[in-house]
Amino acid sequence: MLTIPALRRCASFCAFTIACSSAFAVETHVWDQSSQAEFARGTIKNVSIRSDGHVSLAPATKELDSTSIPYLWAVVQDSKGTLYYGGGAPTGATTKIMALSPNGKPRVFAEVPGLEIHALAVDAQDRVYAAVLPDAKVYRIDAAGKPQLFFDPKAKYVWAMQFDRAGNLFLATGDTGIIFRVAPDGKGEKFFDSEETHVRSMIMDGSGNLIVGTEPSGLVLRISPKGQSFVLYETGKREVTAVAEHDGLIYVAAVGNKVAAATVTGPAPVLPSTPPPANAAGTPRAGTNPPSLPPSVGTLSASISGGSEVYRIAKDGYAERIWSSPTDVAYAIAFDGGGKPLIGTGNKGIVYRIDSDQLSTQLLNMPPTQITALLPGKGGLTYVATGNVGNIYSLSSSYESSGSLTSEVLDTHDFAYWGKAHLTSTLHGGTVVLEVRSGNLNNPGNNWSPWSKVAVPKEGGQLEAPPARFLQYRLTLNCSADASSPELSAIDIAYLPKNIAPKIGAIEMAPFNYRQPPSSSPLERSALPSGSPSTLTLPAVGQKRSSVAASVEGAGSSTLQYSKGAVTLRWSASDANTDPLTFTVELRGKNGGPLRLLKEKLTDRFYAFDSNAFPDGEYIARVTASDLPGNIPSEALTGSLESDPFTIDNTAPEILNLKAVPGANSRLQIAFTAKDALSWIDKAEYTRNGSDWVLLNPVNKVTDSQSLNYQFEVAAGETVAVRVFDEDDNVVVKQVPAP
Repeated sequence: MLTIPALRRCASFCAFTIACSSAFAVETHVWDQSSQAEFARGTIKNVSIRSDGHVSLAPATKELDSTSIPYLWAVVQDSKGTLYYGGGAPTGATTKIMALSPNGKPRVFAEVPGLEIHALAVDAQDRVYAAVLPDAKVYRIDAAGKPQLFFDPKAKYVWAMQFDRAGNLFLATGDTGIIFRVAPDGKGEKFFDSEETHVRSMIMDGSGNLIVGTEPSGLVLRISPKGQSFVLYETGKREVTAVAEHDGLIYVAAVGNKVAAATVTGPAPVLPSTPPPANAAGTPRAGTNPPSLPPSVGTLSASISGGSEVYRIAKDGYAERIWSSPTDVAYAIAFDGGGKPLIGTGNKGIVYRIDSDQLSTQLLNMPPTQITALLPGKGGLTYVATGNVGNIYSLSSSYESSGSLTSEVLDTHDFAYWGKAHLTSTLHGGTVVLEVRSGNLNNPGNNWSPWSKVAVPKEGGQLEAPPARFLQYRLTLNCSADASSPELSAIDIAYLPKNIAPKIGAIEMAPFNYRQPPSSSPLERSALPSGSPSTLTLPAVGQKRSSVAASVEGAGSSTLQYSKGAVTLRWSASDANTDPLTFTVELRGKNGGPLRLLKEKLTDRFYAFDSNAFPDGEYIARVTASDLPGNIPSEALTGSLESDPFTIDNTAPEILNLKAVPGANSRLQIAFTAKDALSWIDKAEYTRNGSDWVLLNPVNKVTDSQSLNYQFEVAAGETVAVRVFDEDDNVVVKQVPAP
């Protein structure tokens, strides 16, 4: 059984289907927006959009620090709740680490040598460790913010750092793909060689195993405390940018196509161009390339071919894909207060939440273009680090008090009248406010109508925006008194395009004596003059035809068959509303007189008639298009066009002054004049004793008028006849009199 919203949705779909079946006649149309893709094409602020199209308020966010650092790559928190975060840009000799204490203000905690910080860690004594690049080094920073070199891995990149329970610090490196283990005293050793170019991401699970992601093979490995490894999963992507663990389940974010291994399209990444480091043998490792990082500040966004995927690996090792995007680049994974995975992405600054195996939510859009790191904090908060520009935000489990969604612009393609709006929503004590505006420019702005509020009762609310071509709506969601969010799943807006009169674009006359559709009359076929084709293919109306006998195929072409005396009219027509059209064809003399109806209620865009019913002369045809089939009678419109004058000529030409004069050598000199009242002479021929017809040239050599003189010579004593054709295939035959 269909619910009321479902019935309305069905009616909306049926209305659209009927419009399609009637060639989009001027009927009520419905602008239906109900999917995530449709809503996301608008401008959203403080609202979330679920993958099934449900719109609700976004989690409340707060900007904690707007730094001067172009990119933040890492954020950690100590036992006292102080946040430390850092990043950088490929300029300068040092980079900053910022600190933010609970209820305090952001401050510069330390400056360390190097261009960028890509990993931070905090030990059990709340000491901060920072990994910088290029020529990666790890610094330990005391409580006063003084950095001291802790370990040099002799690698180009350190992508992640992780402490074990014994206080050993593990470093995931790039260009060598080696994991180092560094003791609390700063003495380190190679712990594991991944045999990959980069160990790109790393965490430690509850059993003390390292879970790491690699590049370029896109592997997820589990490495025991003794350094024994096992590949948990080979992803379908080239680079594992993030790994995370919750309740024994491992979540993996991977990006990029393997076929374009280690290649970033678009601007260069932020990493400086330096020679690759040597491996243990002192030679550069092959295939060293920077992985998929966002571009430098001030450049265009990078584009990773292949998009992103997120996988979940179960406790028994079974892996499955639970989220994907063809365009977003996933950089970070964390978990909200309810244990649902959050995905930080670029290059649109979107945080996604995975709600179930079937549903996900575009949770919020941050002003910066990259979400580079996510950190679960205390009290249900999640901390968000961004790039381009480098800011720190807190993301709570409560809703924003209000949010808005401003739609994309609807283009009706015609001037339109607005009807009612219908909302499918569940308020939960909150409110959903609808406003609309209209205009005749594609860009909404000062030249549009102001926003007008629409009250939307159960039966729908009438839009008060002025009739126009373009429309836009804005939805404002307001939280309830008990902090519950309203939820909206669809908006339908009805409109009626203004009916516009149809137009006849051009009228063409097919060559005389050709009919469409083809005739099968044996009598007409037998009347076909010598040299005339039995069928004729014409190009679409408005295109040129090379010759009468040519067959020109093309879109909208027509094949006509020879039929003596037939006149075929063809025309092009259009209707701005794409209404179905019918046509009326009328005829009048060139010099005036009443219009005579030839045919009405035509649906074909051609009409053929027998011209023998009309006296020879010049005529004009008028074709009138009507859009009545797509409109109510009182609103139906018409458009007409008259043809250029054309000639009806069914009278044979004349053969005048035909005479034969004896000449020398038993030859006979024959002369005559061919003349036609309305048409040019087409050709003249003669035959001797009933043999084949022989073509004649006029005296002036050129067949160029309605009157031509001919002369030719034959042997005396033969029976001779001549015949003449005009342009309309009218023919006269006459026997040459004896001299």
